[in-house]
Amino acid sequence: MTLKYLITGATGGLGAGVLSYLAANVPASEYAAASSKEENRKQFEDRGIAFRVASYDDPQTLETAFEDVENLFFVSTSTFDVEKRRKQHQNFVDAAKNTNVWYTSLAFGGYGSESKADVQQAHLMTEEMLRQAGINFTSIREGLYVDAFPVFMGWYPSTSTIYLPSDGPIAFTLRSELGEANARLMIRGGYEREIVLLTAQQTITFSEIVDLINETTGRHVQLELVSPEEFVRLKTASDEGGKAEGFFQALLSWYEGISKGETGTIDPLMADLLERQPVTPHEALRAFLTENRDYEWHQNYVNRG
Repeated sequence: MTLKYLITGATGGLGAGVLSYLAANVPASEYAAASSKEENRKQFEDRGIAFRVASYDDPQTLETAFEDVENLFFVSTSTFDVEKRRKQHQNFVDAAKNTNVWYTSLAFGGYGSESKADVQQAHLMTEEMLRQAGINFTSIREGLYVDAFPVFMGWYPSTSTIYLPSDGPIAFTLRSELGEANARLMIRGGYEREIVLLTAQQTITFSEIVDLINETTGRHVQLELVSPEEFVRLKTASDEGGKAEGFFQALLSWYEGISKGETGTIDPLMADLLERQPVTPHEALRAFLTENRDYEWHQNYVNRG
């Protein structure tokens, strides 16, 4: 029996959001959750959701999990190690021979494929893997999570001065709305061998975020633009989250892309899918900081995954 939708990364934020929408809107027989760990089975089956083990490091589990799947939601791995991601994604692509793949790419560069941002290189590489494999896929260029703004800015609740090498517009997008929009996109279907862009309908800059932090929390945070070399030195010496120099070196390519406007492209597709205007980055940030003036993001800390 064919399974209509298999959602990988189902324990992560985006995958969980997609799965939640499917659970509320399509028959349970049409979808299943996938995760790399067998011990996650119970949490899904207790909710009446079928479960399959799919470890990106174990090709055999992928072959088994993808059998008789019509639409495969391919959540990219969260590692910042590009080579590790390449191996994991190649395993995935090799196993996804007879499915429609919906790949969660990233919105650096908008619709183009010229971005030099380190984080985007892995996505461009994966898109090429899918093309070379002859797979019927859609690349979903996801707007950068507004939820993750602290890691993009190196901001912690104790931060008084944010040091960055550049500023620029970002179409920061709410992760929960991306989950819903991705699910609606799969249900709608189409877009074969296309790149689509899911973003909020407004942009925001780092300097505007600092103003929002101060306005919402009563802080007096300052933004100071420094040279790339000074940025790496300062962050390596003082990062509260324990991230290494290599991480900040890689970030330089992100900031270069942001300064060139690579994260400023917006598209109406997300509003069309949601049948409403997405939450703006300004609204989302104000809500986060109003609820918790000491808002944090797990990827800002080495030991939080």
